[in-house]
Amino acid sequence: MDNEGKIAIVTGAGSGIGRHTTWALLRTGFSVALAGRRLEALEETARLAGPDGSRTLSVSTDVGDPEAVSNLFSRTRETFGRLDLLFNNAGIPAPAVLLEDLTYEQWQAVVDVNLTGSFLCTREAFRIMKSQDPMGGRIINNGSVSAQVPRVNSAPYTSTKHAITGLTRSTSLDGRKYNIACGQIDIGNALTKMTGRMQKGVPQANGTVMVEPNMDVDDIADAVLYMASLPLGANVQFMTVMATKMPLVGRG
Repeated sequence: MDNEGKIAIVTGAGSGIGRHTTWALLRTGFSVALAGRRLEALEETARLAGPDGSRTLSVSTDVGDPEAVSNLFSRTRETFGRLDLLFNNAGIPAPAVLLEDLTYEQWQAVVDVNLTGSFLCTREAFRIMKSQDPMGGRIINNGSVSAQVPRVNSAPYTSTKHAITGLTRSTSLDGRKYNIACGQIDIGNALTKMTGRMQKGVPQANGTVMVEPNMDVDDIADAVLYMASLPLGANVQFMTVMATKMPLVGRG
């Protein structure tokens, strides 16, 4: 894949899927603006990329803050001149507690990052992509398999990921006139810090606790890279990539 000269923004780039996707993009020629709350983690992602790290920009960003998001996109355009790809990857879960015990603050924190953050980044991407020459670009949303079916005690996370599917469809439709493609990748059980608990067992819908299989996070990065490398005349609208033996099909 040759993506030489293309520019990307990856949110949640300081760890996990965001970090490994950043490395995959860099290896194929992208320059990447790294966004996340912890600047030191972003800089570590860039450093661990080796020589490719010279084509990065690290911007400490709270994606739920409109001013921070505006700063991220402004600095990206000032540094690289355009934007070809946005990977809306940043996301957080709420504590796995009973729905009736969730606080408003816990609910709102997840909505602010997972849903509002993706909207704010998408809005800024539109503003750049529709005005650049050549016009257009691509947006990829991290939906999670929770955009399809829930886990127990996951109402905030599941609700936001279902909403991401609506945002993906609306973005895909509204972006047509600007040559902006939008797709969604639904990921299940990639081995990251967020999913590490699955190796100790997680609650199932039938009340049992079970260890669940995981997959290498680089497999996800490669899938995102495939979506990102397509010409703008083609689009993966939805892709599901999951650990083969995870209990998704038949969950209930």
